[in-house]
Amino acid sequence: MRMRAFAFRNLRELIRDPMMLVFFLGFPVILLVLLSVIQRNVPVELFVLSKLTPGMAVFGLSFLSLFAGTLVARDCGSSFLMRLLTTPMTATDFMGGYLLPLVPAAAGQCAVCFLTAILLGLAPCLNMLLCLPVLLPVAVFFTAAGLLLGTVCSEKAVSGAASLLVNVAAWLSGIWFDLSLIGGVFEQICRFLPFAAAVQAAQLALAGDWAGALEPFLLTLLWSGLLLGLTVWLFHRRVSAPA
Repeated sequence: MRMRAFAFRNLRELIRDPMMLVFFLGFPVILLVLLSVIQRNVPVELFVLSKLTPGMAVFGLSFLSLFAGTLVARDCGSSFLMRLLTTPMTATDFMGGYLLPLVPAAAGQCAVCFLTAILLGLAPCLNMLLCLPVLLPVAVFFTAAGLLLGTVCSEKAVSGAASLLVNVAAWLSGIWFDLSLIGGVFEQICRFLPFAAAVQAAQLALAGDWAGALEPFLLTLLWSGLLLGLTVWLFHRRVSAPA
């Protein structure tokens, strides 16, 4: 009950933020349209919709770190959190209350990306729906990353830190180029991180290759679990520390 009530409050805060609609929903859609138009005017396959769409969904989910971080930092820097600390709420209740509103938002963002891709010419299929649970761990990862940044950074610093994470995720995920073109240590590092793993898992799931999608999916799931656990621990340390 405590977590649910706190989650509804955070959902209202997110809805009131117009930048969420602009960056979280509008920006990935604009890029998807723009890159698909470019693909139609070049003789080589650079931005094929079947590969670009899952990647753009992951890129859109990276903005969860910005919204989650800003919300937590704002609460930590105000008297609102201090008042809540007088209640029986635990660190898990706080983290769950921040996380739960962003899960349906992540599902909606992915749905918008796939619907846009259908309008651009991608053939609809059942695998599009099955991609949503595959993308869930990376949504949890970016949300946990934002919660972590909001816990350790001030409200002014969290925007820059989250923006840096968005750019790192964009360039190391293989959305804009095939990582095998670079190869070497750079590719191995990228494959180990959750960004490229999430894109690869979603691309293979959309293609129906569930056996191939399992390994990158489990890697993303592992990263998400570890980061979420670290975030809960650090938040507990902060709220339980003496003023």
